Amino acid sequence: MPCSRQRSKEKGVTASKRKWEIPSLQDLEEVLHSAPSSCRHGDEVWPNLFLGDMFMSHDKFGLYQLGITHVLNASHGKLCCKGSDDFYGTTVKYYGVPANDLPTFDLSPYFYPAAEFIHQALTSGGRVFVHCAVGVSRSAALVLAYLMIHHHLSLLSSIRCVQQKRWIFPNRGFLRQLIGLDQKLQDDASFTPLPCPLLM
Repeated sequence: MPCSRQRSKEKGVTASKRKWEIPSLQDLEEVLHSAPSSCRHGDEVWPNLFLGDMFMSHDKFGLYQLGITHVLNASHGKLCCKGSDDFYGTTVKYYGVPANDLPTFDLSPYFYPAAEFIHQALTSGGRVFVHCAVGVSRSAALVLAYLMIHHHLSLLSSIRCVQQKRWIFPNRGFLRQLIGLDQKLQDDASFTPLPCPLLM
Protein backbone atom coordinates (compact mmCIF):
# COMPACT_ATOMS: atom_id res chain seq x y z
CA MET A 1 0.00 0.00 0.00
CA PRO A 2 2.64 2.62 0.97
CA CYS A 3 4.30 1.87 -2.36
CA SER A 4 1.19 2.63 -4.40
CA ARG A 5 0.54 5.77 -2.33
CA GLN A 6 4.07 6.94 -3.09
CA ARG A 7 3.56 6.28 -6.79
CA SER A 8 0.34 8.30 -6.88
CA LYS A 9 2.08 11.09 -4.97
CA GLU A 10 4.88 11.15 -7.57
CA LYS A 11 2.30 11.20 -10.35
CA GLY A 12 0.70 14.23 -8.71
CA VAL A 13 4.02 16.06 -8.58
CA THR A 14 4.67 15.30 -12.24
CA ALA A 15 1.20 16.47 -13.22
CA SER A 16 1.55 19.70 -11.24
CA LYS A 17 4.81 20.50 -13.05
CA ARG A 18 3.14 20.26 -16.47
CA LYS A 19 2.63 23.80 -17.70
CA TRP A 20 1.35 23.31 -21.24
CA GLU A 21 0.24 20.57 -23.57
CA ILE A 22 3.07 19.01 -25.58
CA PRO A 23 1.73 18.75 -29.14
CA SER A 24 1.99 15.59 -31.20
CA LEU A 25 3.73 15.55 -34.58
CA GLN A 26 0.31 15.34 -36.27
CA ASP A 27 -0.97 18.36 -34.29
CA LEU A 28 2.02 20.41 -35.39
CA GLU A 29 1.69 19.43 -39.03
CA GLU A 30 -1.99 20.41 -38.99
CA VAL A 31 -1.09 23.84 -37.57
CA LEU A 32 1.68 24.26 -40.14
CA HIS A 33 -0.60 23.21 -43.02
CA SER A 34 -3.32 25.63 -41.87
CA ALA A 35 -1.20 28.75 -42.50
CA PRO A 36 -1.19 30.65 -45.83
CA SER A 37 1.71 29.23 -47.87
CA SER A 38 3.47 32.36 -49.02
CA CYS A 39 6.71 34.03 -48.01
CA ARG A 40 9.19 36.52 -49.38
CA HIS A 41 12.98 36.28 -49.58
CA GLY A 42 13.12 37.63 -46.04
CA ASP A 43 10.55 38.40 -43.32
CA GLU A 44 10.92 40.01 -39.91
CA VAL A 45 9.42 37.30 -37.70
CA TRP A 46 10.43 38.86 -34.37
CA PRO A 47 11.71 42.38 -33.63
CA ASN A 48 15.07 42.69 -35.45
CA LEU A 49 15.07 38.97 -36.32
CA PHE A 50 14.64 38.09 -39.99
CA LEU A 51 14.04 34.66 -41.50
CA GLY A 52 14.72 34.08 -45.18
CA ASP A 53 16.29 32.20 -48.05
CA MET A 54 19.61 31.88 -49.87
CA PHE A 55 18.64 34.53 -52.42
CA MET A 56 18.47 37.14 -49.67
CA SER A 57 21.62 35.78 -48.03
CA HIS A 58 23.57 36.57 -51.22
CA ASP A 59 22.16 40.10 -51.45
CA LYS A 60 24.74 42.02 -49.44
CA PHE A 61 23.23 45.39 -50.34
CA GLY A 62 19.74 44.19 -49.37
CA LEU A 63 21.06 43.01 -46.01
CA TYR A 64 22.85 46.33 -45.56
CA GLN A 65 19.58 48.17 -46.23
CA LEU A 66 17.89 46.09 -43.53
CA GLY A 67 20.69 46.95 -41.12
CA ILE A 68 21.69 43.30 -40.68
CA THR A 69 24.65 42.91 -38.32
CA HIS A 70 24.57 39.12 -37.85
CA VAL A 71 23.93 36.23 -40.25
CA LEU A 72 23.12 32.67 -39.16
CA ASN A 73 23.36 30.23 -42.07
CA ALA A 74 21.57 26.96 -41.28
CA SER A 75 22.90 25.36 -44.47
CA HIS A 76 26.56 26.26 -44.04
CA GLY A 77 28.90 24.55 -46.51
CA LYS A 78 26.12 23.34 -48.80
CA LEU A 79 26.49 23.98 -52.52
CA CYS A 80 23.82 26.67 -52.66
CA CYS A 81 24.70 28.45 -49.40
CA LYS A 82 28.44 28.70 -49.01
CA GLY A 83 28.35 31.68 -46.62
CA SER A 84 31.44 32.59 -44.64
CA ASP A 85 33.01 35.43 -42.65
CA ASP A 86 34.94 36.43 -45.79
CA PHE A 87 31.76 36.85 -47.83
CA TYR A 88 30.17 39.33 -45.41
CA GLY A 89 33.34 41.14 -44.38
CA THR A 90 34.04 42.72 -41.01
CA THR A 91 30.71 44.54 -40.67
CA VAL A 92 28.64 41.37 -40.22
CA LYS A 93 29.18 38.55 -37.73
CA TYR A 94 28.62 35.12 -39.25
CA TYR A 95 27.66 31.78 -37.72
CA GLY A 96 27.29 28.64 -39.83
CA VAL A 97 25.36 25.47 -39.02
CA PRO A 98 26.14 22.65 -41.51
CA ALA A 99 22.65 21.13 -41.45
CA ASN A 100 21.06 18.88 -44.05
CA ASP A 101 17.32 19.28 -44.58
CA LEU A 102 16.67 15.60 -43.88
CA PRO A 103 14.46 14.08 -41.15
CA THR A 104 17.46 11.92 -40.16
CA PHE A 105 19.74 14.92 -39.50
CA ASP A 106 20.11 15.77 -35.80
CA LEU A 107 19.74 19.54 -35.57
CA SER A 108 19.22 19.53 -31.80
CA PRO A 109 22.93 19.96 -30.84
CA TYR A 110 22.74 23.35 -32.59
CA PHE A 111 19.59 24.58 -30.82
CA TYR A 112 21.37 26.20 -27.88
CA PRO A 113 24.48 27.57 -29.69
CA ALA A 114 22.32 29.09 -32.44
CA ALA A 115 19.86 30.51 -29.90
CA GLU A 116 22.78 32.04 -28.00
CA PHE A 117 24.19 33.60 -31.18
CA ILE A 118 20.80 35.21 -31.94
CA HIS A 119 20.30 36.27 -28.32
CA GLN A 120 23.73 37.90 -28.03
CA ALA A 121 23.15 39.75 -31.31
CA LEU A 122 19.73 41.08 -30.38
CA THR A 123 20.64 42.07 -26.83
CA SER A 124 23.61 44.04 -28.14
CA GLY A 125 21.32 46.04 -30.45
CA GLY A 126 21.99 43.99 -33.58
CA ARG A 127 19.71 42.77 -36.35
CA VAL A 128 19.89 39.11 -37.34
CA PHE A 129 19.20 37.32 -40.62
CA VAL A 130 18.68 33.56 -40.25
CA HIS A 131 18.50 31.54 -43.46
CA CYS A 132 18.93 28.21 -45.21
CA ALA A 133 18.11 27.41 -48.85
CA VAL A 134 14.39 28.22 -48.78
CA GLY A 135 13.92 29.58 -45.26
CA VAL A 136 11.14 27.27 -44.11
CA SER A 137 12.76 24.18 -42.50
CA ARG A 138 16.33 24.31 -41.12
CA SER A 139 16.46 28.02 -40.40
CA ALA A 140 12.86 28.05 -39.19
CA ALA A 141 13.61 25.26 -36.69
CA LEU A 142 16.52 27.27 -35.25
CA VAL A 143 14.37 30.40 -34.94
CA LEU A 144 11.68 28.37 -33.15
CA ALA A 145 14.31 26.97 -30.76
CA TYR A 146 15.51 30.51 -30.04
CA LEU A 147 11.99 31.70 -29.17
CA MET A 148 11.47 28.67 -26.94
CA ILE A 149 14.80 28.97 -25.12
CA HIS A 150 15.16 32.73 -24.70
CA HIS A 151 11.56 33.93 -24.76
CA HIS A 152 9.93 31.06 -22.86
CA LEU A 153 7.40 30.32 -25.58
CA SER A 154 6.05 26.81 -26.00
CA LEU A 155 6.68 25.15 -29.35
CA LEU A 156 3.09 25.75 -30.45
CA SER A 157 3.23 29.43 -29.42
CA SER A 158 6.55 29.84 -31.24
CA ILE A 159 5.11 28.38 -34.44
CA ARG A 160 2.00 30.57 -34.26
CA CYS A 161 4.18 33.59 -33.58
CA VAL A 162 6.39 33.04 -36.64
CA GLN A 163 3.37 32.14 -38.79
CA GLN A 164 2.07 35.67 -38.30
CA LYS A 165 4.93 36.85 -40.51
CA ARG A 166 6.12 33.90 -42.62
CA TRP A 167 5.08 30.44 -43.81
CA ILE A 168 7.33 27.76 -42.29
CA PHE A 169 7.42 23.97 -42.39
CA PRO A 170 10.34 22.24 -40.59
CA ASN A 171 10.71 18.61 -41.68
CA ARG A 172 9.35 15.80 -39.50
CA GLY A 173 12.71 15.02 -37.93
CA PHE A 174 13.22 18.64 -36.86
CA LEU A 175 9.66 18.79 -35.51
CA ARG A 176 10.32 15.70 -33.40
CA GLN A 177 13.53 17.29 -32.07
CA LEU A 178 11.64 20.50 -31.25
CA ILE A 179 9.01 18.44 -29.42
CA GLY A 180 11.91 17.00 -27.40
CA LEU A 181 13.11 20.53 -26.60
CA ASP A 182 9.56 21.51 -25.63
CA GLN A 183 9.46 18.58 -23.19
CA LYS A 184 12.93 19.39 -21.82
CA LEU A 185 11.97 23.01 -21.17
CA GLN A 186 8.71 21.94 -19.56
CA ASP A 187 10.61 19.65 -17.21
CA ASP A 188 12.76 22.59 -16.10
CA ALA A 189 11.06 23.79 -12.89
CA SER A 190 12.32 27.37 -13.38
CA PHE A 191 10.80 27.67 -16.87
CA THR A 192 7.54 29.64 -17.09
CA PRO A 193 5.80 29.71 -20.49
CA LEU A 194 4.82 33.09 -21.89
CA PRO A 195 2.32 33.99 -24.63
CA CYS A 196 3.53 35.22 -28.00
CA PRO A 197 3.40 39.05 -27.82
CA LEU A 198 2.63 39.21 -31.56
CA LEU A 199 -0.68 37.43 -30.90
CA MET A 200 -1.78 39.68 -28.04
